[in-house]
Amino acid sequence: MQMLLEMLAGLIAMLAAAALSQFGVDLHAPRHTEREIQRVQDCKDAPTTTITVAAAPGDC
Repeated sequence: MQMLLEMLAGLIAMLAAAALSQFGVDLHAPRHTEREIQRVQDCKDAPTTTITVAAAPGDC
């Protein structure tokens, strides 16, 4: 009798999971990955470049 109840409970759980998956519900939540931390250094020794832009004469 107990085996029958366990089989019935398993069947109901599988049917519920199948029904919920149709609506996009996932019972197994994805694990969150750890964030990657990168240290960035400013390049203070690098020469700076300047860009000059000449304005074109307008047609107005």
